[in-house]
Amino acid sequence: MAFGVFIHRADSIYDDRPAEQYQFPGQYLSRAREFVGDWIVYLEPTKVRRTRGYYAAARVQQIVPDLKADGMHLAIIEPGSYLEFANYVPFSEAGIPLERGVLNEEGRISGRAQSSVRPITAEDFNRIIERGLDDDAPLLPRVSDATPGFEEAQAPIILEQPRQRIQALNSRIERDRVFRKIVLRAYGERCAVTGLRLINGGGRAEVAAAHIKPVEKFGPDLVANGIALSGTAHWMFDRGLIGLADDNKILVSRHVNDIEAVRSIINRSGFAIAPADARDRPHPHFLNWHRENVFKG
Repeated sequence: MAFGVFIHRADSIYDDRPAEQYQFPGQYLSRAREFVGDWIVYLEPTKVRRTRGYYAAARVQQIVPDLKADGMHLAIIEPGSYLEFANYVPFSEAGIPLERGVLNEEGRISGRAQSSVRPITAEDFNRIIERGLDDDAPLLPRVSDATPGFEEAQAPIILEQPRQRIQALNSRIERDRVFRKIVLRAYGERCAVTGLRLINGGGRAEVAAAHIKPVEKFGPDLVANGIALSGTAHWMFDRGLIGLADDNKILVSRHVNDIEAVRSIINRSGFAIAPADARDRPHPHFLNWHRENVFKG
C-alpha cells in the first residue's frame, strides 16, 4: 500500500466525483492500484484561478474498469472517508514544493509534478495533512455537544510520526471539528434558513454545521453536503419539517402544525442563504437525497 495524489479540477473533462470516484486513463492503472486500501490527497492545479492547492483527503476502496468509457478506470472512494481540509494547502511554500518527491536531483521540479496520479511519500503526505487539518482558531462544540466517553480520543497527536495523522482522518471527533469549521466559514457563521448570525459571549457562533446526507448514511464531509443551521432550523431539517429545493428555495412540510410561525423565522426571500463560492453550495445530489428520504412533503 502507498499514499497518492489525485489531481482534480472542478471543470475537469473526466467523470470525477471526488467524494465517490476518480476517473483516470489506463496509463495510470498499475500506479493507482498501489493506493487501494490507503489514502490519497486531492490537488487542484496551480494554473486554476484561485486554486485550492491540496484541499481534501480520501481513502481508495477499489479500482474498477469504467464500463461507460473504453480505456478508462475508476478509483472508488471508500464511503465516508472523504474529508475536505480546514485549510487549503499550497503546492509550495517559499518556492519549495510540499511534495519533496516531485523534485529532481538538482532540486528542481521534475515532470512527475504533471502526473495526474502519482505516489507520495509518507513524510510528504503527513506534511500536507498537518497543514490541512491545523486548527489555529478552533470552532469548538459546546460542552453539551461533546460525545460522552470520548475525552481520551482528543489527546495530542504526535506529528513527527509519518502515518500518525491518519488517526485524525479516522477520528469522528476530529472530522466533525474540521467539518464544522469549513461549513461555518462558507456560510459566514450565519444560519442559512433564518439568516441570523448570533455570537455568544465567548465569541462562539451559535450555529451548527449540519450534514444534508447524514454520516450514518455515508454522507461525505464536504461543504457541498453541509449547511449552517441554528438550533431550531437544524432540528426541523433533521426531522424533515423543512427542506431545500435545488434552487435553495426553503420547503416547509405540510406536517408542520404551525406553518405561519415557521415562515416567520425563515428568510423573507423564501430562499436559503448560499455560500459565495459556487463549489460550496448545497449539491442537488444531496438535496434530492434529503427530499426523498427525510423531508415530509
